[in-house]
Amino acid sequence: MTFTTTKSKEIFQRAVKVMPGGVNSPVRAFGPVGCEPVCIEHAKGAYLYDEDGNSYIDYIGSWGPMILGHNDSRIVEAMKKQMERGISYGAIAKLEVEMAELMVSLVPALEMVRMVNSGTEAVMSAIRTARGFTGKNKIIKFAGCYHGHSDSLLVKAGSGAMTAGVPDSGGVPEGCVQDTLTANYNDLESVEALFEHNKNQIACVIVEPIAANMGVVLPKEGFLQGLRKLCDENQALLIFDEVITGFRLGIHGASGYYKVKPDLITYGKIIGGGMPVGAYGGRKDVMSVVAPLGQVYQAGTLSGNPVAMVAGITQLTILSEHPQIYATLKELGDYFRESVRGVLQETKLPFQIVGEGSLSCLYFTKEPVIDYATAKTADTKAFATYFKQMLERGNYFGPSQFEAIFLSAAHTKKELDKTLADMKEVLGAK
Repeated sequence: MTFTTTKSKEIFQRAVKVMPGGVNSPVRAFGPVGCEPVCIEHAKGAYLYDEDGNSYIDYIGSWGPMILGHNDSRIVEAMKKQMERGISYGAIAKLEVEMAELMVSLVPALEMVRMVNSGTEAVMSAIRTARGFTGKNKIIKFAGCYHGHSDSLLVKAGSGAMTAGVPDSGGVPEGCVQDTLTANYNDLESVEALFEHNKNQIACVIVEPIAANMGVVLPKEGFLQGLRKLCDENQALLIFDEVITGFRLGIHGASGYYKVKPDLITYGKIIGGGMPVGAYGGRKDVMSVVAPLGQVYQAGTLSGNPVAMVAGITQLTILSEHPQIYATLKELGDYFRESVRGVLQETKLPFQIVGEGSLSCLYFTKEPVIDYATAKTADTKAFATYFKQMLERGNYFGPSQFEAIFLSAAHTKKELDKTLADMKEVLGAK
């Protein structure tokens, strides 16, 4: 069957006239891979379907939250029932309390939670909270880690910024980033040096426990524990950005998975089953500085939206009641990575496959990937060729070398084996 995208092209031609670049988020643009995007018409389970009727095995899962797959019937039914009761209240509702109680019961590091509407908003608010609690202004982030698009964090950000080759953003005044210090991921000495040169000035260290916006970079043994120790020694807060890892690695999040207790944790759309939602939370004494209890202001009309809350409660309840889902996802992830290594050995081409659980990344480089610098050695042109040929065979990956591959509970070895067979063909394995 010939791969055609006539309808998608027509829709995209309309899009570029009314939306910047034809997209509402730059990571959806196919510019980095040298072609135009396909337009999705619907999704179900492990598959996406475009306007031309092409089907794709989906390896982005709406960038992570679809851990049960697309359109899980239990989540959809719960949302339908709630929508009959109301779409938005702008007032306190029992569902947001139940959601907060559920999250606190699942994650040891959470004592209080504030609901917001996105991962970006969660991170921005958590950092403001850390500054308000500590009375300090400077923060430490890591090169290649992406924490949303608020001004102070667009310094050596990952994901789309890496692909475009512009780690900083236009429109961000120098004053907004003067208190943002950048360390190297997996390099405790670089963090220690920043603390040493900025004594009693650093409010917090923010980190992705698994760096999943420069592909997927795993923490070295002792790295996260070392950050905890450095923060304690310097009276700074440790923030885990779990917009991607939260409830994906396990029901207790990355903090539970790695047995490291941060002071604050941020979450994104995974806590809403894919609905626009986010949250931040952590120690009760820290969260008590947030208004109306304290002087750190944060607000949102749609925060705790009832439809998003019921979707999140349903997804997290399913995951907590069926822990075998995580075991299956880890088994599938291990199978996928080992099989990819087998394909790569046959090709003798320079590739790396990195991952943990249901998160992976295939890098087109001979260098072991341990940080931003080694991730940047990847051959983006080779990835672009690979991406297009895999897309034409019905495999939908993120259109950037530096995006993660996400598996869901809807994937089976049938889907993975089909993708692996296509990979062999594309990469010229024997």
